[in-house]
Amino acid sequence: MNTPNQKITVVGGGAIGGLIAARLAHAGVAVNLLARGAHLEAIRRDGLTIVEGDTRYTQAVHATDTAASLGVQDLVFVCLKGQALVQAAASLAPLVGPHTHIVSAMNGVPWWFLHAFGGARANGRLEAVDPGGVVSAALPPAQASGCVVHLSSSIAGPGVIHKGNGNQLIVGEGSPQMAAHAQAARELLTRAGFEVTPGAPIQADIWAKLWGNMTMNPISALTRSTADVILDDPLTAGLVSAVMAEARSIGEALGIRLAMTIEERNAITRKLGAFKTSMLQDVEAGRTLEVEALLGAPYELAQRMGLAAPSLGMLYGLARQLDANLEATRRAVAR
Repeated sequence: MNTPNQKITVVGGGAIGGLIAARLAHAGVAVNLLARGAHLEAIRRDGLTIVEGDTRYTQAVHATDTAASLGVQDLVFVCLKGQALVQAAASLAPLVGPHTHIVSAMNGVPWWFLHAFGGARANGRLEAVDPGGVVSAALPPAQASGCVVHLSSSIAGPGVIHKGNGNQLIVGEGSPQMAAHAQAARELLTRAGFEVTPGAPIQADIWAKLWGNMTMNPISALTRSTADVILDDPLTAGLVSAVMAEARSIGEALGIRLAMTIEERNAITRKLGAFKTSMLQDVEAGRTLEVEALLGAPYELAQRMGLAAPSLGMLYGLARQLDANLEATRRAVAR
C-alpha cells in the first residue's frame, strides 16, 4: 500500500500529530502537515523541532492551514481532539477520495467507533462525537482505522515538540475491509521509529485506554488535583471506581472484555505519581475540553442500551458545565 508517490497528510500539528509528521519526514517519507497559528508560522519558518531526551533535531515539513490546497490524499492521520474535529470536519473533505485511508489518533471514542462493530449497535452514529453526521460526511467511517497512542508528548513552544515517555502505537482496522490498509499504516509508522502493534479489535484497545482517561481527566479538571491526590482521597477514589465499573458494563454490552481489574488499572495510574492530566492542563491554559469523546459518547451508549450509568452521567454533567463556563469566560475575554 505504501508507495514512493503516496500522498500523506497529518491533520493537527499538536503534540501527537506534529511528532508523527516530523518522524515520518525524518525517515524520508513525504508528508504534509495541517496546523495553525503561531505553531504553523514557526514550522514554516524554522521547521519542526523534536526533543527526545538528549536528542534534538529539526525537520523540514510541508505545513499549511488549508486542506483544499493539498487535494485528495492516500493516507490521512487525524490527530485532533474530538471537539476540534467536529469544527474542522467539513474543511477536511477535500483530502478524502473513495480510496483514502483515514487513521484517527485521538483520545476517547472516535466518530467511526460503531462502524461494523457493536453487535446490534453496529453501523450506528454517536451524536456526541458526530453531531448531525458532520464528521462522517467528510471522513467516511468505512474508510477508517484507529491508532491508540501510548506515549507522552507536549508542545514546548511554537514549532517545538518535547517527546516524553513511551513509544507505543496500537493500530487496527475499523472494519475487516481495511485490514490491508491498517497493516500498511503499521509498517509506515514502524519505519518512522514507533513501536507499533496491531489491535484486535482496535475498538477494544480504544476502550481500554478510555477506561483510565474518562475518570482521571475530568475529575482532575474539576478539582485541579493531580492523579495521586484523587486516588488518595477515598471519596474521589470511590467515584473513579464507580465510573469505571459502569464503563466496564458498557464495554461488555458491546462485546469488549477488559483484562484488568479496576484496582490493577488504578495501580498503574498511581505509579505515575503526581502528574497533571491533559484535561487539567487544558483548563489551566483556557482551552476547550475533551468532554464528549471521553464522557459523552460512553454515556450515550449506555442510554441507548438501557444501562444504568448514574456516576458516569453525574461526571459528564459536571464536566460539560465546566467546559461551558470556560467557553463563556473565553468569549468574555475576547470581547
